[in-house]
Amino acid sequence: MKFCIFENVNYPENKSMEKYMLTCLHKKIFGFECPGCGGQRAFLMLIKGDFVDAFLMYPAIYPLVLLALSIFTNLLFPLKYYSKLVSILTIVSITTIVISYILKQFIL
Repeated sequence: MKFCIFENVNYPENKSMEKYMLTCLHKKIFGFECPGCGGQRAFLMLIKGDFVDAFLMYPAIYPLVLLALSIFTNLLFPLKYYSKLVSILTIVSITTIVISYILKQFIL
């Protein structure tokens, strides 16, 4: 099931957003992916509505989005348990990044 936020957006000269993505300098220099590889593509998939594909591309996308949303929400409406929430989401994000990186590099 796809849900697209920007379904009818026309980019300049009908170019896709993928042409504007940054290349991974770590992968270019060392020849293997860094723990952040796939994050841009997963975010783009998330915006396009490909939620499952975004998770499969970069499993840490959801904890990172929740972390960013909680930080921005706290700027507008101070949260009572903000420090605990950010600490937990940071730990979950880092753990997800490390586990998915190990699985991607050494097992899959």
